[in-house]
Amino acid sequence: MAKAPRSKRNGASGSSPYQKPASKQAPIFKFNTKIGQHILKNPAIADAIVAKANIQPTETVLEIGPGTGVLTMRILEHARSVIAVELDPRMAAEVSCRVQGTPLQRKLEVILGDFIKLSNDDLKPFDVCISNTPYQISSPLVFKLLSLPQPPRVSILMVQREFALRLVARPGDSLYSRLSVNAQFFSKVSHVMKVSKKNFTPPPQVESSVVRIEPRTDKPNISWDEWDGMLRVCFMRKNKTMNATWTGNKVRAMVEQNWITWASINAGAVPERDWKILRGEEVVPDAPMDDDDADMDGAEEDEGMDMDVDAGGDEDSPRLNVKVPRNKGGTITLGATQVPRLAIANLVLAKIRRVLSVTEMAGQRASKLDETDFLRLLSAFNDEGLHFA
Repeated sequence: MAKAPRSKRNGASGSSPYQKPASKQAPIFKFNTKIGQHILKNPAIADAIVAKANIQPTETVLEIGPGTGVLTMRILEHARSVIAVELDPRMAAEVSCRVQGTPLQRKLEVILGDFIKLSNDDLKPFDVCISNTPYQISSPLVFKLLSLPQPPRVSILMVQREFALRLVARPGDSLYSRLSVNAQFFSKVSHVMKVSKKNFTPPPQVESSVVRIEPRTDKPNISWDEWDGMLRVCFMRKNKTMNATWTGNKVRAMVEQNWITWASINAGAVPERDWKILRGEEVVPDAPMDDDDADMDGAEEDEGMDMDVDAGGDEDSPRLNVKVPRNKGGTITLGATQVPRLAIANLVLAKIRRVLSVTEMAGQRASKLDETDFLRLLSAFNDEGLHFA
């Protein structure tokens, strides 16, 4: 009887319970890059990020997008407590499992959800924010942190390299934008370090940077919504003159509607000189537009159609979609007084012209103005009863 074939002890054929698999083990998670899941894998960079936050033992840290917990575990070693907000249920479960049954478990609170959509009431007070930020929420994240009633003492954010450069851009730089003004007006922003895309799993298509944001203690006491509302208009077309931006039909229609709303509520605060114009006792002629206004006041707008005005390269300033009235006929009720719509249009235009004249900014461009210039502009608008919130 022939003997059964025997495979060689170290041969390539056959199988053994001790034999290594032919391929590498598949990862536990299939990362969703559509929601920015690029996990930091370099421990040295994770340590540096936590060190830059200078976390105190009595402080609470908010971490946005903890992922698998690379940063979370390091933060827990320094902070009194950590609030981790995670969009992906798989990642939230992974972070919770890493601390389960350890002394760190009582220090960690995981919130499942989108941080941008969370209301302030949904979050406990926190002192520090750390985030390996999904690139698509970088801008709304910074705006939300800056607009909080009590912003964190310091925020250490991993963001896309270009976004970091926009945060620190100054007037005249090509990347200078509404984001730059807001970030530097309400906080001190510094670039901490560059991070290569090779330090992530899976690697993103762009390079990253770490930035440090600290709120200013000497910032003026102004409304965030009002300030940001004005900047949205200024940076719609940041390389056009302020006169061209503010006297265009779309912007004038928006400012006019805002003034009507304000005057309806505060009729007693409307100056007597304005009432004279509204009653027809004084006439303010509609000043002619310069050449820069031509592209804002074409035939389509005159027909009362909705038009989107491009943001002029600043993606932080959304398109302005305002209905331009077909005509200026009819009347508007302000308090208990009926006034002609045409008189309101003339009055608002006169106010805009006066603001640009007083501030000497008619020929200036938003791309060249700094925070102080915009503060003077907002003050002048408010003095004329023009508001943006």
